[in-house]
Amino acid sequence: MKRSGLLAGAIILPVALILGLVIALTSDGNEPANACTPSAGPVNAAAIPADASVSGYGRDQLVNAAAIINAAAQLNLPPAAQSLGVQAALGESSLVNINYGDNAVNPDGSIADSIGLFQQQSSWGTVEERMDPTTSATRFFERLAAVQGWEALEPSIAINRVQINSDPFHYVKWRPAAIAITAYLGSLSGGGSVPAGCSVSGDAAELAQGLAAALDDGTLTIQEPRYEKQVRDMAAGTAAEGCLIDLPVLQLITLALQRFESVGLSDLNRRCAGSNLGTNAHWINGGGNAVDFISLGGQPVTGNTPETFALLDLLAGVAPKGTRVGQNNCRSASAALAWPTLVQFWDTCHHQHIDFLYTSGTLNVAP
Repeated sequence: MKRSGLLAGAIILPVALILGLVIALTSDGNEPANACTPSAGPVNAAAIPADASVSGYGRDQLVNAAAIINAAAQLNLPPAAQSLGVQAALGESSLVNINYGDNAVNPDGSIADSIGLFQQQSSWGTVEERMDPTTSATRFFERLAAVQGWEALEPSIAINRVQINSDPFHYVKWRPAAIAITAYLGSLSGGGSVPAGCSVSGDAAELAQGLAAALDDGTLTIQEPRYEKQVRDMAAGTAAEGCLIDLPVLQLITLALQRFESVGLSDLNRRCAGSNLGTNAHWINGGGNAVDFISLGGQPVTGNTPETFALLDLLAGVAPKGTRVGQNNCRSASAALAWPTLVQFWDTCHHQHIDFLYTSGTLNVAP
């Protein structure tokens, strides 16, 4: 709700966007079939317990979140849209269907007449439409679908393209709650608490064999042959002591392949490779605790790209306590707030480091 300058209700869709919307809503979208993205719709709101609470949000707010999720499902939008809608409403109204706004001033000097879950102004519809959770959410998703390439944008940026508020990072801090709420509602609808598409094997040899196949077909690339050999040796059961790759690392690479369809890596077990360059997470405790991503979906990863944010969103939903990620210095301070469950630290900005050096257990991805 805290907005100034351009406001959520101040836009009118041009004809070109309306035509693009028709195309977007009748296509399958660009989301990979197994996207490992939180998915909950459709949700039976009546199944939400009276004492339900997720990230501090109670039953009434969760019922509104269910209406948002169901609106996205009704439009056949990909799962990623669901958590974006919840995130937007968290940032606008804390998922409370309020009949007032914040009295912000529009660019033309008029006072905003924002109301509802998404704080929509009169250009979005009648008072009744804007105060109806399903209708207001549907209007949000219709405009989201008209944003070209919205799925590749950092979530707060994608929401900002719809809401047109002055701070494009306004919604960042609500991302963890949105993911948690979407996953919880998914568990009620039979989707389970693990994001859709996130079920992978807990067997290291099986995972390594899958990654070796990905190396063969080119969807997985590893910068140096010595690190590629580590994967192939594990797949063949011939890995020497000190040359293993830990199970969570194998699981994460597999999830990344599911999400992005192609993955590029630079470093794995540096102890095996005889290299102690940089962070010791690649070296100590056997050396198989860490992985460095350099590309996702064919796009370079620098710690501050839409692909990076999507990877960290994925990781935050399944990571054990103590999971560490580098490159916090490469992102804005507000962007770094999006993953409070991950331990972030300084690292160079030409890759995305992730390690499980101080964790116990595996990723929450059991089939």
